[in-house]
Amino acid sequence: QVHLEESGGGLVQAGGSLRLSCAASGRRVSSTPMGWFRQAPGKEREFVAAINWRGTSTNYADSVKGRFTISRDNARNTLDLQMNDLKPEDTAIYYCAANYGAQYGDWGQGTQVTVSS
Repeated sequence: QVHLEESGGGLVQAGGSLRLSCAASGRRVSSTPMGWFRQAPGKEREFVAAINWRGTSTNYADSVKGRFTISRDNARNTLDLQMNDLKPEDTAIYYCAANYGAQYGDWGQGTQVTVSS
C-alpha cells in the first residue's frame, strides 16, 4: 500500500494558475499509472487526468483539456497537476490516486482548490 499526500491547493482568481503535487511514500509508484480526480460540493467525484507509468501517455476530462497538464517524476516519486486558466467551476477538492487496473486506490486526503469569479 502506498500513502499519497496532495498539496498546492488554495484560493485563486478566475484565469489564474495553481500547481498541485502528490507525494507518494511507503513504496515507489514508478511502475503504477496514476490519476487526479476532484469532487465539488454536492457532486460525485469525477475524473480529471491520468498518466501512464512512464509519463509518456496522458488523458484528460474534456472539461480541463487544454488547461490542465498532468506530469510525474518517478525519481522523486511524485505526481503533479498544472492548472491554468482556472474557472469557478474548477472549485473542488482534488485527489490523487494510484491506478491498479480494475480501479483506483490509495486515495490521498485531498487538497482544496477554490476559484473566485
